[in-house]
Amino acid sequence: MSIWNYANPQLKDLVAYEPGKPIEDVARELGLKPEEIIKMASNENPLGPSPKAITAMQEAVKEVHIYPDGASYRLREALAKKFDLQMENIIVGCGSNEIIEFIGHAFLKPGDNVITAKHAFLVYKLMAKLFGADTIEVDDPGYVHDLEAMAAAVTPQTKEIFVANPNNPTGTLVTQEAIDRFMDQVPPHVVVVFDEAYYEFLDNPPDTLKYVREGRNVVVLRTFSKIQGLAGTRVGYGIGNPELINVLQRTRQPFNINSIAQAGALAGLLDQEHQDRTKAITDEGRDYLQGQFEAMGLEYVPSYANFVLVKVGDGNAVFKAMMAKGIILRAMASYKLPEWVRISIGTMPQNERCIAELKAVLGK
Repeated sequence: MSIWNYANPQLKDLVAYEPGKPIEDVARELGLKPEEIIKMASNENPLGPSPKAITAMQEAVKEVHIYPDGASYRLREALAKKFDLQMENIIVGCGSNEIIEFIGHAFLKPGDNVITAKHAFLVYKLMAKLFGADTIEVDDPGYVHDLEAMAAAVTPQTKEIFVANPNNPTGTLVTQEAIDRFMDQVPPHVVVVFDEAYYEFLDNPPDTLKYVREGRNVVVLRTFSKIQGLAGTRVGYGIGNPELINVLQRTRQPFNINSIAQAGALAGLLDQEHQDRTKAITDEGRDYLQGQFEAMGLEYVPSYANFVLVKVGDGNAVFKAMMAKGIILRAMASYKLPEWVRISIGTMPQNERCIAELKAVLGK
């Protein structure tokens, strides 16, 4: 008899999340040299982590025989100080993805539902399915979250609403005014999750922490994977009112953040100069890519993040052709966008090489 006769039934139709293709895989499959490949698929920081974070992690390696601080005290203390909150407002996860899982453990059961935008981060839907919950996908005209429609879609079974801002994979932004109107309509039985992985790339980010300070049922997610350049350490954090965070802490495994990751995240958090430098090259690179797409006559979605979504015809074909040239992009068929690819912003030489190869592939 098959093991599926005993396994949780919702797992059978669950399709695993497929991340951007690693450089090592491409080198091995296509016979290319790793150093000749550039990865512009996963919205990573092309500058790498802060030099101060590297030094801190090297020091932390000397004590890996000791269990890490299970409460991530110093990191949570620094985050609380940065946002003028209390440590009780902060939970740290193995990437913000783990905190999405904490929220699922805390609030979802079979028969519940979550609400997302149609073209939102796939992990929201995957996590809902893991807990036997349904997902209500709301149309997003112009690839922007329609918060009015999302609020109107709430049912008595709705437990979570995810608002990615800026959104991945579209790079679009919802305004403070739209968020305020939306929050006026959300009933108290719904936890609103503002996923702000790209928050640091904004010049004037909306203030969602005010809802935390008001004690609303809100979790604000942020990460060290993007502007901090620490994607490999997997550190994210959630901000919420102390009672809500206390519920989430009860779902967290002990020692979920290793000591090396904690050291790197803390040092990186305190290195504002590195973050400012990353934002500057991102702004320059985004303007360059979007200007090139306009000159090539390609439709694209104006972005507020460190990537741009661009329409290229057959997204999978372009993805494969570019990969053969040593440039890894992200095909978007899994996001119901088969004609599009998402291109992460790199250094300027990387951006220029990407555009030159894309022109050759598209015959522009």
